[in-house]
Amino acid sequence: MPEGIELPEVEEHDKHPLTIPVSVTISILAVLGAVVTLLGHRSHTEELLFQAKATDQWAYYQAKDIRLHEMEAVADMLGLLAPSDKEKTAAAHEKYLKEAERYRKDKENISEKAKELEAERDLATHRADRFDAGEVFLEMGLVICSITMLTKKSFFWFSGIAIGAVGVVLAATAFLLH
Repeated sequence: MPEGIELPEVEEHDKHPLTIPVSVTISILAVLGAVVTLLGHRSHTEELLFQAKATDQWAYYQAKDIRLHEMEAVADMLGLLAPSDKEKTAAAHEKYLKEAERYRKDKENISEKAKELEAERDLATHRADRFDAGEVFLEMGLVICSITMLTKKSFFWFSGIAIGAVGVVLAATAFLLH
């Protein structure tokens, strides 16, 4: 070790009254930060799953819309033709009109389902944002508490606790969203 640099004795360091409470606080903030981070990751995953499901529903909606237009086009053509067998043509025309109506109703149900999934996705997004904000404040509180170990000033410990508490409250508000 270079001359002139003295390290404090371990025993002296351990005798400081803030060492144990600050260490416990840092540990608690670290655990809370890990939990909030996990909840945030799960919310982001849920958000992506709802987006994928909503996208699938909109693709299904498009498929039904295409089929609807096909049925309407066939029904229109059958209505314009001068058939040799008017009864068969009229029956086919009616069949295609009924199919078109069925596709129209299916489309409405599908779009409602897609909108519900998008609303669920938006809720998961808002929850994830709250968890992310809580995580940031918990990490800031943890870092500020650790400054106490270097400075031995209780101001940093109390500041870190307060900032960490803001993070816990922010993360907890994610559970209040509906």
